[in-house]
Amino acid sequence: MSSAQYVKEAVKNVEQKMKENGRQLYKSSTPMNTDYFPELDCTPLLDHDDANYFQSQISILRWAVELGRLDIYVDVARLSSFLVHPRRGHLDAVYHIYGYLKHHDRSTLVFDDSPIKWTENDFQCYDWTDFYQDASEKIPSNAPEPRGNYVQINAFVDANHAGNRVTCMSHTGILIYLNKAPIIWYSKAQATVDTSTFGSEFVAMRIAIELIESLVPIDGPANVMCDNNYVVTNASIPSSTLKKKHVAICYHRVREAVASGVLHVAWIETSQNLADMFTKSLSGNKLHAFCQKIFY
Repeated sequence: MSSAQYVKEAVKNVEQKMKENGRQLYKSSTPMNTDYFPELDCTPLLDHDDANYFQSQISILRWAVELGRLDIYVDVARLSSFLVHPRRGHLDAVYHIYGYLKHHDRSTLVFDDSPIKWTENDFQCYDWTDFYQDASEKIPSNAPEPRGNYVQINAFVDANHAGNRVTCMSHTGILIYLNKAPIIWYSKAQATVDTSTFGSEFVAMRIAIELIESLVPIDGPANVMCDNNYVVTNASIPSSTLKKKHVAICYHRVREAVASGVLHVAWIETSQNLADMFTKSLSGNKLHAFCQKIFY
């Protein structure tokens, strides 16, 4: 799936608009500078016409994300928080994204139908009977019998703790694959403020469970990858105890899903966690390393 033609036309229209105002797009290696935080922008508010233009461009960029431009997802999501009162710096950030899109047209998503070959050592299995006796996956009574080849769900989950410099809200990033084909991508600020990385990661895990359960049930648990060792341990080992009571709901929601066979969790290095690109703006090298694993 490619968004090349859509992005090309969008860039062309923006360039024409900027030319009318005596400006031009400049080449950029990333969609957004890592030292730019939209919530800290103090430039003047846009007038009515420019604010409408900003809102229209955010809508266009959102569609580009839906069509597969995952490399700009988190930056568009962050700017979307300022649709009501956008500032001059926010519009310049939109132009910065278009400058990136113009010079980075490698945007074809890879849809590979082959499953990932996991081993028995990748995921830990335990008996949860003493903790969640009645836990079981909720499958509709009228669900059809599975046919065809076996498929698996693979998910990458991450959170940028206190990523917002003003509200200290964390940002969730999730990428879900069917075999090796990306089918769901999610990048959104969390609704509450968490006091620890542990808590924000568990909130992200809970959101991932809701997305996974919204899919058609498959044979076997979903394979969920997380780069926080403490979260993996507490989600996978029944005897682990919760020391942070404020995340109790998410904690037990995740553990119950593991006990019922909806998913199992394994640790992965941050450099291999594809969801990291949906939680914060990355440097050029890190972003391009992730893009090489997703795009042609």
